[in-house]
Amino acid sequence: MTVEVPKVDSTVPSRVYPHTHVLIALCPVLAYYALRHRRLPSWHVISAVAVGSLLPDLVDKPLAHSLSLLPSGRVFLHSLPIAIPIAIVAMAYGWQTNRVSMAGGFVVGLLLHPVGDFDTELLGGSVPAHMLWPLVPVETRFTEPFWTVPWTLFSAVVLACLAVLLARDVWVQLRTTERRDASD
Repeated sequence: MTVEVPKVDSTVPSRVYPHTHVLIALCPVLAYYALRHRRLPSWHVISAVAVGSLLPDLVDKPLAHSLSLLPSGRVFLHSLPIAIPIAIVAMAYGWQTNRVSMAGGFVVGLLLHPVGDFDTELLGGSVPAHMLWPLVPVETRFTEPFWTVPWTLFSAVVLACLAVLLARDVWVQLRTTERRDASD
């Protein structure tokens, strides 16, 4: 008896919804915490995973569909040449601020996002051009999805909140460092 593995049609783009991206990233983090620490991760880590897993769509979709600055809604943060340096900076910041678990959760979410989007291509044995942009050209997508305006507004609000939180955190970290240095 032979079992045939079904062929993966890599021409059909996979449709992954926001909650699915969060779950794709959260499952390995939950498994790691269960095996390594015998507990669930903190809500800080879970939040970082969620933000990391949604950030590529929060940035790329509006830049491509509303502002036409990108050739597709699946380039820029979906691309490894862009995402990997961001992941390195996030881990360095997490190390510096003694929040490696949060930074690691963010990085897991950020790097698993394109894996969820391009699962059919990756399972088919190829690396899609979108994951290598701008090193590899991609097709420009001219059709604007029906959800462009609400998603762009939602993205703007979420990104503004994240920017304020990050700016505040950097400011607090710098003040803490200055106080520590002044007391020495």
